[in-house]
Amino acid sequence: MEPNLYNTIHCRNARQHDRRKHRLRLPATAFTLIEVLVVIAIIAILAGLLLPTLSSAKAKGRTVGCLNNLNQLALCFQMYSAENEGTLAENYQTGTNSWVRGDMQVLTDSTNETMIRQGRLFPYGNNPAIYHCPADSFQTNGLPRVRSYSMNSWIGSRQMEAELQSREYRTFLKENEITAMGPSRLWVLADEHEESIDDCWFLVTMDDSKPFASFPATRHQRGYCLSFADGHAELYKLRDPKTLTPASRVGTANLDWVKLKQVTTSR
Repeated sequence: MEPNLYNTIHCRNARQHDRRKHRLRLPATAFTLIEVLVVIAIIAILAGLLLPTLSSAKAKGRTVGCLNNLNQLALCFQMYSAENEGTLAENYQTGTNSWVRGDMQVLTDSTNETMIRQGRLFPYGNNPAIYHCPADSFQTNGLPRVRSYSMNSWIGSRQMEAELQSREYRTFLKENEITAMGPSRLWVLADEHEESIDDCWFLVTMDDSKPFASFPATRHQRGYCLSFADGHAELYKLRDPKTLTPASRVGTANLDWVKLKQVTTSR
């Protein structure tokens, strides 16, 4: 066979062999459209399963942060009393000597940290951040409010006796007055609903004249946090389906209202 003819046949065979090898490799590296769609579907299913778990974990983290804030404020409450001969921090609807100042419904107060710093408890915590619930996303003019918590209206003043014109229920001005109720059963500070919070005073009308005049927060997966006089904090879940917003009509038999009254004061 002539050399040129041999070279031509050899080159042609070599190219055909390379093409066959290339075709044989394609199934190992390429994906069909159906395979791609199956992978996308699997990823979507996994994301759907994981997102609720991640969301729940994030919500629990915010609840833990809120409970921690209230623990710290409860400690401030105790330190104030220890340094003031057993007198509890003042708690008035109006006035300059309360545990904290400012009205969260007033634009100039709601984002003003000075209202926090001028309060009687601030020197013991020295951190404005502990007055704000991590789950409270309400803003005023694009800025978060400086406070999410309010104090039990039966603590820090005798104002509730004047409101009800009766001494049927106890008010608490001194640390030793808490003994009759029990420090672990008396709440001091609560996470208040963003539509309800105004002054530093969380009104609880023990005579049922205004159930939930001050409304608890619902931002912790339908729950709110409270601190107690012994220093611990708890999450109270809202169980009654009628406990929705401050606009809700809450009756005297509302389960959440009854539960709150039980840890507010005593006869």
